[in-house]
Amino acid sequence: MNFESLRPAFDRDGFVIVRQLLAADEFSELNRELDRYVREVVPGLPSTDAFYVDKSRPLTLKQMQHMQNDPFFKGYTEQPKWKALAETLVGESASCESPEWFNKPPGVEAPTPAHQDNYYFCLTPSNVVTLWMALDPVDARNGCVRYIPGSHLRAIRPHSQSSVLGFSQGISDYSDADRCHEVITDLQPGDVVAHHGNTIHRADPNGTSDRHRRAFAMVFQGVSCRRDEDAYARYQETLTLQHQHLGVKS
Repeated sequence: MNFESLRPAFDRDGFVIVRQLLAADEFSELNRELDRYVREVVPGLPSTDAFYVDKSRPLTLKQMQHMQNDPFFKGYTEQPKWKALAETLVGESASCESPEWFNKPPGVEAPTPAHQDNYYFCLTPSNVVTLWMALDPVDARNGCVRYIPGSHLRAIRPHSQSSVLGFSQGISDYSDADRCHEVITDLQPGDVVAHHGNTIHRADPNGTSDRHRRAFAMVFQGVSCRRDEDAYARYQETLTLQHQHLGVKS
């Protein structure tokens, strides 16, 4: 697939929507494997790899990470359409280390704080893109992702520890003035929103709908990226402290 036409919008805004990235059979396969993973793998995972709003209620599963330990999802990091889209947007060869899965269960007051992914990744240059695929219809009522266009062209904002499991840091000075510039992303199952590692984004809780808001995501970093190991070590320390505070055990 040729994704070059998406580059101008991505470079300008820091995010772009790709409608129906996968063919119907490819999307069905991904959903079957995700269902298998939740059913067969998640019960044996440590709490650092599968987060729940309430672990006694399986339907409140809210995030899965380190999915590359599963053979299917390890291989899926090389899926041609995902990889081609990512490499077109970052402009060079790129690779994904670990797929992730996100959910906002209905009726749960759990917002996603405003943040920039590369605050977590600590990569220079910031040649990194997150591909986030909706598995359910996603809109403002069930917690769609909201972006600030052009925010990837400015510096990383100050972040501080959040109380939201799975998003350990949020922008500490995010204000109503920032919210005025937000753009919401309405997606159908199979649609992808791709965002730059420095693009500011957040999501409201899924507090008013009766629908889940599930998504599958992969982060691709360009071959030119190098990690600032000192900054990353400091981030990992704050992540460990948050997990300890929230009672998450490895």
